[in-house]
Amino acid sequence: MATLADIAAEAGVSEATVSRVLNDKPGVSDGSRQSVLVALDLLGYERPTRLRRRSAGLVGVVVPELENPIFPAFAQVIDDALSSRRYTPVLCTQSPGGISEDEYVESLLDHGVAGILFVSGRHADRAADHERYRALIDRGLPVVFVNGYAPELDAPFLSTDDHEAMTLAVSHLVQLGHTRIGLATGPNRYVPALRKSEGFVAALGRSLGTSPEEARGWIEEALYTLEGGAAATRRLLDRGATAIVCGSDPMALGAVRAVRGAGRRVPDDVSVIGFDDSRLTQFFDPPLTTVRQPVQTMGLAAVDALVNAMEGEPSPSHEYLFRPELVLRSSTGRAPG
Repeated sequence: MATLADIAAEAGVSEATVSRVLNDKPGVSDGSRQSVLVALDLLGYERPTRLRRRSAGLVGVVVPELENPIFPAFAQVIDDALSSRRYTPVLCTQSPGGISEDEYVESLLDHGVAGILFVSGRHADRAADHERYRALIDRGLPVVFVNGYAPELDAPFLSTDDHEAMTLAVSHLVQLGHTRIGLATGPNRYVPALRKSEGFVAALGRSLGTSPEEARGWIEEALYTLEGGAAATRRLLDRGATAIVCGSDPMALGAVRAVRGAGRRVPDDVSVIGFDDSRLTQFFDPPLTTVRQPVQTMGLAAVDALVNAMEGEPSPSHEYLFRPELVLRSSTGRAPG
């Protein structure tokens, strides 16, 4: 078991301060108290009962899966924000053939959750039945949706501005001299993918004067996976693309592999841009230029909206768009020739 000296050293405070925190005594600043609590957790020290905060209630956090690093990133921000507000998050993740979103919702309702936050759920699928969400709203359960929009639902939606994301990506590539630019994105039945396609078409029109019909010919739909990105990239390379914008970072990794599989180099022959800026992108070979989703800002805003609703002050029911950022690394370069 960690000693007072161990905890004090980890927290950067005196042993007397650690003792006051452990015994829940006054005379300790909020910053020092938090440092001691963090040290307890890092050292595996079980908090005394008096220091354990009572939960204000359970909150469901539903994400589609954890293989794409962007979803654990959202889950971590949301988990931390809910915990800091004394709510206990219940993370629900899906996988092919596993528990469905509807089944998770039923289980969450059985456990009496105070609200549910959906990240890239079925609300993002234009072909899906949204009656489940409408039923939740009609029964008065606070819900908030991240990345995806269903205008018929009376709830707050928080989304990355996908049109702006494509403007940033295409403008950068055009400045580098690229004119044959492709987009590898997810199926257009999903709102974020559709918006990326719309933004891409508009951006090519503004930057290169490309007609909408011609621009749509530079779009390939695939799964948001490494394999999907590779398959879409191979088709775009066959059309002569010298730059590929991808709908996710895993797709971009697949694009890099497809370029190399075709005997070409990134970025000397083909530039690649990802989407999300998940933590590992800077360690790709080459490090990935990508459009960063404002995960921290969006996650905190989503929790604020949900907690406000659970505490009787619901946010206006419309969509809030968050501006992305282009992060330049070495997977993009000047157009060849």
